Amino acid sequence: MRELAGLVLTKVAVGPMDNDAYLLRCRETGEQLLIDAANDAETLLGLLDDGPLVRVVTTHRHGDHWQALAAVVAQRGAATAAHIDDAPGIPVPTDEPLRDGDLITVGTCTLEVIHLVGHTPGSITLLYDEPAGRPHIFTGDSLFPGGVGNTHGSKQDFESLINDVEHKLFDRLPDPTWVYPGHGNDTTLGTERPHLPEWRARGW
Repeated sequence: MRELAGLVLTKVAVGPMDNDAYLLRCRETGEQLLIDAANDAETLLGLLDDGPLVRVVTTHRHGDHWQALAAVVAQRGAATAAHIDDAPGIPVPTDEPLRDGDLITVGTCTLEVIHLVGHTPGSITLLYDEPAGRPHIFTGDSLFPGGVGNTHGSKQDFESLINDVEHKLFDRLPDPTWVYPGHGNDTTLGTERPHLPEWRARGW
């Protein structure tokens, strides 16, 4: 759990693939937003308090990121959101098709949608630029400690993803930016930045 001035962030790993799911709760209003209802609906529902779950955002269409989506939405009545290019690959209907630059609110806090093409056509990162604090990015499977996401041997997809990650994340955001990936440990952009050339050189 990380407590910010405006948001409380709770991270939990679920399912056989150790997916990271993130619950964001607005301190002022109590509204909640879940990023990736990946698996173990009971565990995810147990994170919620009595405040409304206004939205569940799915970072991309791969099945390990939405196994609990139907159950969570049915239980709490939340809206579903995903990028318009990945929404058809998610069996739970998408209420809010997202595009690059869209803004998502949870209470008084705002997240920006950043579209990163390569791991899937509609992968997204969510940026919370904490007022008077550091930026926080929820990167799904597009950026991890040690490299970008899997592009399944496609040189074209790798070039797209590494370019988007470099230009839309590293070129824009400062080193203290906290990175919350779809699996595994957190990192910062400053920790990963020196390794960008070697990622490009190895091609994955």
